[in-house]
Amino acid sequence: MNLPDTYPLTKQEVSNSRRSVDYSTVQAIPEIWPIAAQRFGQVTALHAPHSQPVVKITYAELCQTIQQFAAGLQALEIKPGDHIALFSDNAPRWLIADQGIMTAGAVDAVRGSQADPEELLYILSHSDSIGLIVQDQALFDKLSDRLKGVSLRFIILLTNEHPQNSLATKLLNFSQLLDLGTKTPLQPVSFKRDSLATLMYTSGTSGKPKGVMLSHDNLLSQITAVCSVAHLTPGERVLSILPVWHVYERTFEYFILSQGCTQIYTSIRQVKKDLKDFQPYYMVGVPRLWESIYEGVRKQFREQPASKQKLIHFFLAQSQRYITAKRIWQRLNLENLEPSILARLWAGLQTVLLWPIHQLGGKLVYQKVQAATGGQIRFVVSGGGSIADHLEDFYEIIGVTILGGYGLTETSPITHVRRPWHNLRGSDGKPVPGTETRIVDLETRQPLPLGRQGLVLIRGPQVMLGYYKNPEATAKAIDSEGWFDTGDLGKVTGLDDLILTGRAKDTIVLTNGENIEPLPIENACIRSPYIDQIMLVGQDQRSLGALIVPNFDALQQWLSEQALHIQLPDQPQTEPPPTGFKLVTLEDSEIQALFRQELNREVKNRPGYRPDDRIGPFRLILEPFSIENGMMTQKLSIRRFIVTEHYRDIIDGMFF
Repeated sequence: MNLPDTYPLTKQEVSNSRRSVDYSTVQAIPEIWPIAAQRFGQVTALHAPHSQPVVKITYAELCQTIQQFAAGLQALEIKPGDHIALFSDNAPRWLIADQGIMTAGAVDAVRGSQADPEELLYILSHSDSIGLIVQDQALFDKLSDRLKGVSLRFIILLTNEHPQNSLATKLLNFSQLLDLGTKTPLQPVSFKRDSLATLMYTSGTSGKPKGVMLSHDNLLSQITAVCSVAHLTPGERVLSILPVWHVYERTFEYFILSQGCTQIYTSIRQVKKDLKDFQPYYMVGVPRLWESIYEGVRKQFREQPASKQKLIHFFLAQSQRYITAKRIWQRLNLENLEPSILARLWAGLQTVLLWPIHQLGGKLVYQKVQAATGGQIRFVVSGGGSIADHLEDFYEIIGVTILGGYGLTETSPITHVRRPWHNLRGSDGKPVPGTETRIVDLETRQPLPLGRQGLVLIRGPQVMLGYYKNPEATAKAIDSEGWFDTGDLGKVTGLDDLILTGRAKDTIVLTNGENIEPLPIENACIRSPYIDQIMLVGQDQRSLGALIVPNFDALQQWLSEQALHIQLPDQPQTEPPPTGFKLVTLEDSEIQALFRQELNREVKNRPGYRPDDRIGPFRLILEPFSIENGMMTQKLSIRRFIVTEHYRDIIDGMFF
């Protein structure tokens, strides 16, 4: 494995890299599969337990099918450098299509099937695709009327449905394309590492998506990078849940499959059961996924008898003290990275004294919680957004290691990741091999001293070629020295760990001139069992405000304990409240007082609290932020501009 000489690799990183499968001689992603087939032939590569029928594909079969798919495309006169749109969700045939396209020398422009048809048509047109591959007949039907007049050589369904076509364009199903491939010898393609491999369209918070141009070198750099962090063993199980057209999931799949692991496909509906049934060793997810699992556990805790709840809370409190002391002893406490000798000794003593209680909590409580994750997790990776401190604490307590990381579509995506042997919770980790980090002043762009917050710039082999057909945006994003402007604010510790503090464009500026980064405060607030989602507002106001989506399960339980019965807006009262219960609404003083108490406590308990962080007016809203209503991106980040416009009248009403 070739690693840049300039990167100061640790012994563990060197060891991991040497033990991983060596792809240093390959020039492109498609060259991985013949090597993998030779090394892992009969190992299961892809397992889709919820498809009909169930799909299991070995590495030998995967390589053969990819080559058949590529030969079929060549039979349709696809040439190296041609562009093909691929609109489908995560499934074995997505990978076969993706790598079949690349093996034929073509470039794919990818997106999921659930995207708005207008967005898919924009990508199809903007990417200059001459062919289209869609998930199934249903997606084709959704697009077919809009495809009239669009010049395409062919359309391919990734199912074996009998194609129903009202267009003049040739329409084939998956089997028909493979049949073409069996009759046509595959023509080898000569690859270059710096040639374009894929177009990935950003799903940003506003505006038209931009086509991020990623080269084979960009994608291969991710395999090299992750190999230095983790050594995986052939046959180890990995659960896959994220959309594969997003670069975070996509490059992780390339990595685990390059190492001979078995990928098992799951979904939001199936994930909790699949964790128990398939007992994965690894998984990647976004903070919202880990939050949902945590919420499920908390719900189970709340349903226990009062005496058992008291015991659970006792163990959690003592284990919290244990992990806090342990972090100080190991110099992994973000609030005190350079503790005094006396502080470390005291933390070490506390660690020794609390260890037996923590272990007992493990036997009586945490092992049962671990069972919900299958009990075999070695680590999970969290990306696509900041993970809240209370989630970091909870998973560390129960013994599930979370490795946070950082990156963007434009950086393929990983630039930083925490290591198992240096897991600084609350940070985004150290740079991966070959990556440079620079923190600069927002206005002057001059480098800032260590520990100062500024704009994060990145330079390395993972930085994109640019935005497709958009040289102006490319020049704005990447300067003449190759530094990429992430648009994120952050700082770097003395041990080179990156700590993100917010988005430059998300900063809320109050009338007193204070700049507030909303995400850390929002992450603190969702520690409350009564708050499911929250978005801060307050630009050009005297104080912060908030839109809050309540956790109605927890709220209903609290109401019952208070002899209150809620009447939600737009829901007719079908039966009177129980005898002795008072009828209330979300606007009544009892509920408002509960949420005021929760906000005040969680904000004030947040490390680094300042008076300007206090949340003033707030409103409780019924509709959760979601992908379906356009208020969240596919990465499950809040689209602040969209939410602000949707609730403009409510927000304006808070401050007048």
